Amino acid sequence: MSDTEKLIIEILGKIRPYIQRDGGDVEFLRFEDGIVYVRLLGACVGCSAAGSTINDVIEQILVEEVPGVIAVEQVS
Repeated sequence: MSDTEKLIIEILGKIRPYIQRDGGDVEFLRFEDGIVYVRLLGACVGCSAAGSTINDVIEQILVEEVPGVIAVEQVS
């Protein structure tokens, strides 16, 4: 596992409690070509705010905090 992947997982760990408060969760799948692939779980599945959670929360934080991250993609 690369240092970048370790940092992504660490930051997702800090974001996770906020997502879990609403009954959801986020799972790191992989980091490839600047893109972080995640899966939303629990109450996030099928939630109308899932796209906002990915783009406005997870992606914004990871792009700001992890060098080399350019986007976050949700995988079903």
